[in-house]
Amino acid sequence: MMDNLSRSIVVLGAGGHAKVIIATVESLGWKITGVFDDDSTLWNTSVLGHPVLGSVSKALENQPCNAVIAIGSNHVRKKLAMHDRFTWPTIVHPFTWVAPTAKLGPGTVVLAGAVIQPDAQVAAHCIVNTSASVDHDCYVSDYVHLCPGVRLTGGVSVGEGVTIGSGAVVLPYKSVGAWSVVGAGAVVNRDFEANSTVVGVPARLVSLKSDKR
Repeated sequence: MMDNLSRSIVVLGAGGHAKVIIATVESLGWKITGVFDDDSTLWNTSVLGHPVLGSVSKALENQPCNAVIAIGSNHVRKKLAMHDRFTWPTIVHPFTWVAPTAKLGPGTVVLAGAVIQPDAQVAAHCIVNTSASVDHDCYVSDYVHLCPGVRLTGGVSVGEGVTIGSGAVVLPYKSVGAWSVVGAGAVVNRDFEANSTVVGVPARLVSLKSDKR
């Protein structure tokens, strides 16, 4: 059993996604000790009854502690994950199913209704959003956001920093390169290289940038 200190956590981010993260953390019985956001317009407001206490730098003034990044942007999550004063627990909503042989990295959040099947791997600081599914033998790299209702079928490979929009499907053993964006409702039936933006059924390339970071 964890003691009370180890079951406390700070939330980095105070936007709409933070509401989902806070509700998930509270469903697991964690105590939220602060909410922080670099957007000064959010200071002195509250999220689900938790006051926004200031910037992330203010959170860093405290002793090392557990934290969860409640921000949808993959780029921002990667930047915040560099802070070594935080410990990044993996957060899994109780109304999910994660196979015993699946592996989840630190800082990753798996939200209500999600399913992660045998031998799938989801790396660090990913979001597996509401009712998304990751099937057998998939590999999802760091800082990926699988939006609500995404379907990764078996053996899919997703590169670092990819965003896959709501309701999109990636067919078996296809790959999506790092920092790409897959539009909502797209059906990916072939491989796409890094920094691609793809949309449609079947998915077609609409933009390719040399560096989206």
